[in-house]
Amino acid sequence: MSTTPRPPKHQHNAPRKRMSPARRRKVALWSFLTIIGLSLALPLVSYTSHWMGFSAVAQEQAPVTNNRSNYWRAVRDGVSGYSSVKGEGASTLVLSGGNEWRELRGGPIQKTLPWLIVGMLGLVALYHLVMGRNKLDHELSGRKVKRWSGFERLVHWFTAITFLILAVTGLSMLLGQALLVGVLGFSKAGFASWASLSITVHNIVGPAFSIGILLMIVMWIWHNFPTTTDLKWLAKGGGMFGGSHPSAGRMNAGEKIWFWLIMTAGVAVCISGFILIAPIYGFALPDFGMDPRALMQQSSLIHAALAIIWTAVAIGHIYIGTAGTEGAFEGMATGYVSEEWARQHHDLWLEELEKTGDVAGYVDRTELEIMRREQNAGAV
Repeated sequence: MSTTPRPPKHQHNAPRKRMSPARRRKVALWSFLTIIGLSLALPLVSYTSHWMGFSAVAQEQAPVTNNRSNYWRAVRDGVSGYSSVKGEGASTLVLSGGNEWRELRGGPIQKTLPWLIVGMLGLVALYHLVMGRNKLDHELSGRKVKRWSGFERLVHWFTAITFLILAVTGLSMLLGQALLVGVLGFSKAGFASWASLSITVHNIVGPAFSIGILLMIVMWIWHNFPTTTDLKWLAKGGGMFGGSHPSAGRMNAGEKIWFWLIMTAGVAVCISGFILIAPIYGFALPDFGMDPRALMQQSSLIHAALAIIWTAVAIGHIYIGTAGTEGAFEGMATGYVSEEWARQHHDLWLEELEKTGDVAGYVDRTELEIMRREQNAGAV
């Protein structure tokens, strides 16, 4: 029989030794790292099972579908149903092209492109403040050279005036509600009357404007084909940023660029405009192999986008031909320009006229008299 004393019964209930603070921090740290590691590793289990060939069961299961989503997806895709109303697109609940047209017109065309006009106005104002007016290098002698015929000036001013009318009415229809009502605080009733008038005027003036564009193309296309001289003119910035004035024929490179803008964007604006107003005047839409409604929508987008770009460039054209260049406006106002202006801005054209003897001009006696008085006053 063993004589080894047995431990007291109360010893097996002795309290455990408390964990030290350092050990607690170590356990907490490793627990945190384990949680982070598992959160990153567990999502990869599905990819691992796929790689190991354990996804066959999941592939055999039928996909979960949402009948409501499928229904509206079919509506969005233009699936036709039944309607007692007959006509183009009458059986289609939602025409997808209409939503796309609305998003494009109300987005980039209405909110982004008009800033081109604002930017051009700011650029012109900045140039005029910094560089000033492009003045003549020599004093006027009173001798005048004929530049434009009476018919050319008539077509130009007719087209210019109708262009301004169309620009104002067109921008009113596109931006009027947001700008006139939202920003300037015009009444909605007043804007409604103005918008109705703008639509009517725009639809009437538009065809007349297109006739003017056609006549300008016929009259001046022969003078606007590019030459190597135009590259030199562009390289010198047309003389707008330096003292030297590059040579040019009857039309300089800037005028040629403006002309070909009319030939491309301008003609596209006119054609798209005709498509938009054809039903109003009772004409059938041209058959381009597409739905008439889609044709109208695309024509509307093309018409608005190119018209805004055209208007922005026109601001620069108007500035150069009026306040930006001394003596330029006189040409379209009277048909004649000073000999000094012609030699400075279109020297090759003037030289050609002098060689062929086709210089048609006169001496402005009133201008000469004014110059003599100024000279006599200076001598005294």
